[in-house]
Amino acid sequence: MIPLDQAVVARLESYGERFEVLVDPNQAMRIRQGEDVDLEEVVAADSIFSNAAHAERASEEALLKVFKTTEFEQAALRIIRKGEIHLTAEQRRHLIAEKRNRVVTFIARNAVNPQSGFPHPPQRIELAMEEARVSIDPFKSVEEQVKDVVKALRPLLPIRFEEIRVAVKIPADYAARAYEITTAGSLEQEEWQKDGSWIAVVKIPAGIQEEFYDLVNKVSKGNAETRIVERMS
Repeated sequence: MIPLDQAVVARLESYGERFEVLVDPNQAMRIRQGEDVDLEEVVAADSIFSNAAHAERASEEALLKVFKTTEFEQAALRIIRKGEIHLTAEQRRHLIAEKRNRVVTFIARNAVNPQSGFPHPPQRIELAMEEARVSIDPFKSVEEQVKDVVKALRPLLPIRFEEIRVAVKIPADYAARAYEITTAGSLEQEEWQKDGSWIAVVKIPAGIQEEFYDLVNKVSKGNAETRIVERMS
């Protein structure tokens, strides 16, 4: 369990009853985003309170009324997933900054400028978000928020989500390490040639082209051949 001085209140009000659990805000957010987290790493006490500040525990009658159980884990998880998490101003600022960075990274890796075919640098995306006054919800997942963020950015930035298929040929001398390049995307086709070389088609987010080519060059010491065979919006 986490120390009490690191915990905040997660609160759910339902059917005229109030339930509170003391939680770590970062770990609670992971649960809200669907991650499988050990509850012991999230809570500061294995009790459901009606008023955590006064250490008043919720009655069994109230728990059964709302949750149909008095079992701590089931009730606590529902409170964390469906209730409000009360953060300090500093905690909220930290979580928003962290989530904003993840949104920017996601857009930079998966979207491109359709006019050039290249990704927007993260700094350009950040500046556009500031200009568009984009608000980030610390408790919503990146995937939930990206659609609205991109909609707000489009009047300021030409932007399109795109994947590309890249044909790659790794010479025989370096083919033993060829599979390393598939860590950057999805291997869709592959074939070993009679001369020992390896050819493949790999699908990657368009925003990581430079990163992908760097990896290919590292594996092949600059001796690979690459060609974009398809762009997909």
